[in-house]
Amino acid sequence: MTALILALVAGAVVGLALGGLGGGGSMLAVPALVYLLGFTPATATTASLVIVAATSLTGLLAHARAGRVRWRTGALFAAAGLPAAAAAGALSVHLPGALLTGAFAVLAALAAWRMLAPRAVRERSAAGAGRASATGAGLGAVTGLLGVGGGFLAVPALVSVLAFTMAEAVGTSLLVITANSLAALLPRLGSTAAIDWSVAAPFTGAAILGAWDGKRLADRLNGPTLQRAFAIALLGVAALMLVTTFL
Repeated sequence: MTALILALVAGAVVGLALGGLGGGGSMLAVPALVYLLGFTPATATTASLVIVAATSLTGLLAHARAGRVRWRTGALFAAAGLPAAAAAGALSVHLPGALLTGAFAVLAALAAWRMLAPRAVRERSAAGAGRASATGAGLGAVTGLLGVGGGFLAVPALVSVLAFTMAEAVGTSLLVITANSLAALLPRLGSTAAIDWSVAAPFTGAAILGAWDGKRLADRLNGPTLQRAFAIALLGVAALMLVTTFL
């Protein structure tokens, strides 16, 4: 019963993050599955992809109805990452859990720093950034390797590299996350039998419901507020994972 309650609460938080912030759900899902629900890092990353794919699709539909998805750019961005996501997903099963967890935490901290950077810093960085396809390929590799949807990196990239508004970045990020999560999940389908579905299924259901609430939350908050909330949440998760992994 305790595991079920924890799964429902954690799932609701993940759904709120994805629906409201356009990312960060898997950054919360993986630690919750590992530290609260006893999943191994490998199983947690696979379960996270299932949870995030289903929840992101729900959030995408909600934001699309509000006209916040830039379909063409999002599709190009996602397509560039699909081969990298599939290849990295196959590689990840051969890497030690501690390495995956540490890399996960470092990337979260870097993404948070980028979101909190002064506007002038982001604009200078954007001027020398690569094209959307290169960024999309990099996000795909991260998705496959670490079992994340990529939204925690896609949102900063869409804002600073492609000059999306925060609202557009949130909606379009969910398109990228859905595509990347499904591509990264394909080479892991054989390992889904190891997932404890009595925990993962209610986790997913709560996350899907939470995504709708997250979209309504995004309606009430302005872009800078969402950006700061996103970054602060990522910093907290990164610090927790670094401490538990290396100390």
